[in-house]
Formats: sequence, structure tokens, C-alpha cells
Amino acid sequence: MIELLTFAGAFIVGGGASYFIVTFATKKKSKKILQAAEEKAELVKKERMLQAKEKFQEMKAEHDKAMHEQSSRLTQAEHRIQQKEQQVNQRMEEASRKKADIEAQRDNLRQQVESLKARSEEMDRERHQHNDKLEVIAHMSAEEAKNVLVENMKAEAKTQALSYINEIVDEAKMTAGKEAKRIVLQTIQRVATEVAVENSVTTFHIENDEVKGRIIGREGRNIRALEAATGMEFVVDDTPESILISGFDPVRREIARLSLHQLITDGRIHPARIEEVVAKVSKRIDEEVVEIGKRTTIDMGVHGLHPELIKLIGSMRYRSSYGQNLLQHSREVANLCAIMATELGLNTKTAKRAGLLHDIGKVSVEDPELPHAILGMQLAEKYKEKPDVCNAIGAHHEEVEMNSIISPIVQVCDAISGARPGARREVVDAYIKRLKNMEDLALSYPGVTKTYAIQAGRELRVIVGSEKVSDKDAEKISMEVAKKIQDEMTYPGQVKITVIRETRAVSYAK
Repeated sequence: MIELLTFAGAFIVGGGASYFIVTFATKKKSKKILQAAEEKAELVKKERMLQAKEKFQEMKAEHDKAMHEQSSRLTQAEHRIQQKEQQVNQRMEEASRKKADIEAQRDNLRQQVESLKARSEEMDRERHQHNDKLEVIAHMSAEEAKNVLVENMKAEAKTQALSYINEIVDEAKMTAGKEAKRIVLQTIQRVATEVAVENSVTTFHIENDEVKGRIIGREGRNIRALEAATGMEFVVDDTPESILISGFDPVRREIARLSLHQLITDGRIHPARIEEVVAKVSKRIDEEVVEIGKRTTIDMGVHGLHPELIKLIGSMRYRSSYGQNLLQHSREVANLCAIMATELGLNTKTAKRAGLLHDIGKVSVEDPELPHAILGMQLAEKYKEKPDVCNAIGAHHEEVEMNSIISPIVQVCDAISGARPGARREVVDAYIKRLKNMEDLALSYPGVTKTYAIQAGRELRVIVGSEKVSDKDAEKISMEVAKKIQDEMTYPGQVKITVIRETRAVSYAK
């Protein structure tokens, strides 16, 4: 029991001592923790204060910068306002000066007007005084003098008219023989129907007459577009299943025929399509001309020709000489020259070459004023043909001296080819030449782009550029061309000159 009590007392004493020790240690540790927390709080406080100061400094710097920029803008705006005020003041001063000048000029003009009025009144008084003096001297009034002058002018006009009539009658008597020859020539042309049709008219056959309405188009716009694009006259009449294409140029006539065929086959017929088709066919004809020239030279055994000469040879296919096809005539002359050169023991190839080229001047458009033989010789020289060939071309109508043995052979063979019965008709060639001269005459005027002689030469259509020729200039060109044709050319009946001026605006939607 004593031990138990002793143990209990010792336990109580030890527990109390431990409690006091632990309590003291806890208090001491709490003080340290509280002291550390206070020190840390003080550091955080100082740090926050520093951050706040830095933020304040930044905000102050930004504010100062904004204030500076605003002040700068205000200064610039004030400067601009001052400049504008100066400009306004200058303009007001200038306006004041101009107003003063205008007032001075107005006063000056007013004085001049008053001076002119005074001079006009003075001149009226002098004219009346002068008329009064004339009436006193002439013993008649101004109205009576005017009537006398009118009567004298009427008498003079009658005298001049009678003189002009007498001159016309005399001229008619002098030209009666010429007019009679013209009538005979026109009669011969009308009798030579078959040849004229073969050389100036192409008959285009159609499956049914319903196509004619589409070719004519609404209010005739399609047929007008065809005639304007090709330069041919399209005769759409009551003839069943046929359309006549009339014109003297075989190339244009062939272009018109092929274009019409393509339009009818395609089915789309309107002005824009017509122009497109005619352009394509024209290009195809040009290619075909070159192909015909190449094929002809190969068939004839003539090699080494310049490409331009080959093109001219191909163009002969669509030309005629006195009603004779020019390419066929040239081939015939070339073969005759070769045969004759062989018999005489001369160079066959040179003779054939000269015979094939002897009429190339007829298809060239470089200088229509020169004879075709001279022009052909110049073309041959230009494209480096041999001197013997050039001389034979130029001398086959004795327009230059013959200095080669080939020249008389070409001349004789040309005459043989043209002299055979039915080979040529001079009337047709003269007719075609007259129409060509008529077109060239109108084409010589500035601003003229295209010319077409239609209706057998009874009408000449002249197309001018709208940017170069005005409406008044178009009337002037029409009158001048008519007068020049009347003065320089011989033709039956009368020729109608139609000048066409139009403006086109073309765009493409892609």
C-alpha cells in the first residue's frame, strides 16, 4: 500500500512537472513563431509598399506621357489653324484684288460700249446723209435703186444661163460620137450574157426558199451585214431555190459563197456571226491561195520560187484575163514556152518559169498605175529572179526592149494562148478594170477604209472610219468622189456614191 501510494505520488509529481515543462516550451515556441510571423509581415508590408510606389511611378509616367502627347497634338492643331487662317486671309485679299480688277474692267467695258453706241449713232447719221445725197444725185429713192439693181441682175443671169445652155448643146454635139460608141459597147455587153454571168455572178443553190427569210433577216439587217462584210451584192428574188451573188472580184465572190454556205449549214445567221464567218473564210481563202500556188509550181516543175511569187501564182486562180482564167492561161503559156524552147534547143526550165510568171503583174496591188508587164518585171527583180526571166516578163507586150532569147518566145506563146477561138472577151475585162479603177479612186481619199463597187458598177459603197471622218466630211467625200468619177471615168448610165460612216463598240464576255 505504501509502495502504491508512493508510485501514485511520484506519478502525479512527474505529470505536473511534465505539464509545466511542456507548457513553458510551448509558450516559448509560440513566442518565436509570433515573432517570425511579425517579421515576415513587416517584410511583406515593405514589399507591398515598394510595389505600390513602383506602380504609382509607372502610372505617373504614363499620365505625363499622355499629357505630353495631348499637348503636342493641341500645339499642332493650333499651328494648322493658324496656317488656315493665313490662307483664308490671303484668299480674301486676292478675292478683294480680283473684285477690284473686275469692277475696273466693267467700268472700262461700260465706257467702251457707250463709245461704240455713240460711234454707231454717228455712222447711222452719216449713212442717212450719204443716202440722201445719192438720192438727190441719182434722182431716185433707195427702193427704186434696189429694184433697178435686181432687174439688172436678172437680165445678167438670163444671159449667162443662155450662154451655158449653148455651151452644153455644143458639147453634146461634140460628144455625140463618143456617146454612140458607149451605147454600142453597152449593147454588146448586154448581148454577151453568158460570159458576163460566168465572170461576175455566182448562183448559190439552197434546199428550200424558207432559208431566204433567214438570210435577209429582220428588216434586212443580215443581208446588209453580208454585203458590207464581203463587198458583194446578194440578189434574193423569186427565183426558186437559188440566190445570186454578184460582183466583179472573183476572190470576194468565192469568200461570199463559202461564207453563205457555212452560215446556212451552221444555222446561226446574225450580223456578229456573219462578220466572224467572213473573217474565217477570208483567212482560209488566203491559205488556199498559197496551197494552189505550191501545187501549181510542183505540177509545172518550177522550183525555188520566192513565197510571195508562189502566193501571186495562187491568186491567179481567182482572176481572169479578158474572160480567160489567168492561172489556166499562165500554165498554158508555160507549157507552150517549154515545147518551143525544146524545139529550139534552149533552156526549157527557164522558158517554163518565165511563161508561168509573165502575168503576175495582173494580180499585184502594189502600183496599179503601172502596166502589168512592167509591174511583173519589177516584182521578179524584187524577188531575185534571173535577168532573162525578168526581161521576158517585162517585154512580152514590147514595153521594154528584148535582150534575151526567151523574151520573144514568151511573147509568141502569150499571143497563141490568147488568140485561140473563145479564149478571151475584151469587153468583160474592160468592165472589170473599170470597176476596179472606180474602187481605187475612192480608196485614195483620206479616212476611207474599204470600197465596194456593186450592182454592175451602178453603185459605189465607200466605208470610212468614224474616228477620222465626221458627218460633214462624209458628205464632202461623197460629192468629191462623184465629181472625180464624172470627170475622169467613162461609164454607162449613172453611178450612185454611198458613203457609210458608223461607230462600233465591241466587248467580249469571258
